[in-house]
Amino acid sequence: MKDNIVLEKSFQFSIRVVNLYKYMTEEKKEYILSKQILRCGTSIGANATEAQKGQSKADFTAKMCIALKEAYESEYWIRLLYHTDYIEKNAYKSLKKDIEELISILASICKTAGENK
Repeated sequence: MKDNIVLEKSFQFSIRVVNLYKYMTEEKKEYILSKQILRCGTSIGANATEAQKGQSKADFTAKMCIALKEAYESEYWIRLLYHTDYIEKNAYKSLKKDIEELISILASICKTAGENK
């Protein structure tokens, strides 16, 4: 996994999201929005990992593009959590930087995979 940047970054992001979920449920007593960010934030890495064992190039591309969609959704929830005062500015900036990096990597993979059909 260390040699695969998207797998490593998505796994590290998943860890951050799980910790954010724990913080939100234990400290903020928030259970709805926290489930949303947990679901899509951890799905990025799950789909990217599944794509590595895709049955075909089309399967790989489809899974990576799903990971990208989940990353965009995660970006939305992170923004919402910040603007509704569930997370502080420093956490927001750090999470935003991480998800933007993942989006950039995944968008590039999807674009290249789509061009090589």
